[in-house]
Amino acid sequence: MPPEDRAAASKLRLLIADDQPLIRRALSMTLGAEPDIEVVGLAANGQEAIDLALRLQPQVVIMDQQMPGVSGAMATREITTRLPDVRIVILTTFDDDELVFEAIRSGAHAYLLKDATEDVVLETVRAVHQGESRLSPTIARKVLAQLRALSGREDPPPQARPAGSPPPVPDEALTEKEHRVLDLLAQGMTNKQISATVFLAEGTVKNYVSRIMEKLHAHTRTELALRAARKR
Repeated sequence: MPPEDRAAASKLRLLIADDQPLIRRALSMTLGAEPDIEVVGLAANGQEAIDLALRLQPQVVIMDQQMPGVSGAMATREITTRLPDVRIVILTTFDDDELVFEAIRSGAHAYLLKDATEDVVLETVRAVHQGESRLSPTIARKVLAQLRALSGREDPPPQARPAGSPPPVPDEALTEKEHRVLDLLAQGMTNKQISATVFLAEGTVKNYVSRIMEKLHAHTRTELALRAARKR
């Protein structure tokens, strides 16, 4: 394989879905200028995002939450169901509790507001491609409240519980150290960042995260926040 073909094959394949043409073009120009990212498609609505994802097989999708017809959450659910290896980054102007939890329940791996900096968006795209999760600070606070409720520490405030979801179900108690790791995880920290904060080996942190997920019956980091509302 020629060197240029190998370089193209190693690039992160990115699909951008947003109903605003200016935002689509701006994201495409900004992210596509990075040497390790290839923008493979642009979608103007949720249905187009699904169709392009199935045809182009991107590795990461930046998805607007509110789009005409098929919403970002609906498109996220369809894409993650049919293409489980695809990672979804929700990028939206809305931080409404119900929309946040709907996106996470649908399978989103990151949730950012559109006031995020270019560096944050870039870091998030690369991080989710590596299997991590990311939440903007305001969203992390909402999720943290839900995490604490799900871990049995306290009842969630009314605004932190998705509309129509059942009250939290008691889980196996978490240790003090697990609570600490859970709090840092909810802030969007990676295992490496958590290990530096709590002075544990990265492998040990990974084991803690796995144990927390087992206790809370979650399969992904973001699902931890919505374990009590995981029935769709």
